[in-house]
Amino acid sequence: MSTELPVHSIDTTASVAPAGLHGPAPSPEHKALLISRVRFLVAFTIAYNVIEAVVALTAGSIAGSAALLGFGLDSVIEVSSALAVAWQFAGGDHEAREKVALRVIAFSFFGLAAFVTYDAGSSLITGHAAEHSSLGIGIAALSLLVMPVASLIQRRTGNELGSHSAVADSKQTLLCTYMSAALLLGLVANSVLGWWWADSTAALFIAALAVREGINARRGDLCCSPAEVFFDHDHDGCETGCDCC
Repeated sequence: MSTELPVHSIDTTASVAPAGLHGPAPSPEHKALLISRVRFLVAFTIAYNVIEAVVALTAGSIAGSAALLGFGLDSVIEVSSALAVAWQFAGGDHEAREKVALRVIAFSFFGLAAFVTYDAGSSLITGHAAEHSSLGIGIAALSLLVMPVASLIQRRTGNELGSHSAVADSKQTLLCTYMSAALLLGLVANSVLGWWWADSTAALFIAALAVREGINARRGDLCCSPAEVFFDHDHDGCETGCDCC
């Protein structure tokens, strides 16, 4: 995903805090505050994705929108990936469970891409136009406002804390922003301009991003998930050898 950087382990019990990625080391008190903030951001992102998935899938089913269905299914997989990390660290053999979790998540993304590509391709071939969806436009616009802010806070917090995983997750959150923008453009172009093909085109863009996420998961980038801060308090959630680190 990016150029490999040296991994800095975070020990919340240590008296000396590790240096931040772009500044001096935070004090023990400030480090504890930053870790709490990361945990809150992870919990918030999961909760928001659940709401986003329910709204998008409902609106997509009503409007017959391939883009909304793909967007909603992607949110479901994002939540599932966080739960997979929780399951991975709930057992004793983390490495064995990690392989299973990565495989399931990767193929989930590939399955999503295949479904959305088929649905969008069929719509383009038959000339099917999705119906107007105020609910879909609303959730896409809301996500376009929420995700960049969440990504910015995650990145700043990760840099201060010296956590490569939190910074990596901020990039994943930013990817959701691009997806939201594509969805919004497709829905508005279809509803306002009458471009019936815009919804399917947005769906194909979402499918391409899903393939990218599936490849990253298959390569092992899930090992950098900041959801690990809930289960392993002695490091920043980034193992040696992770590409995203």
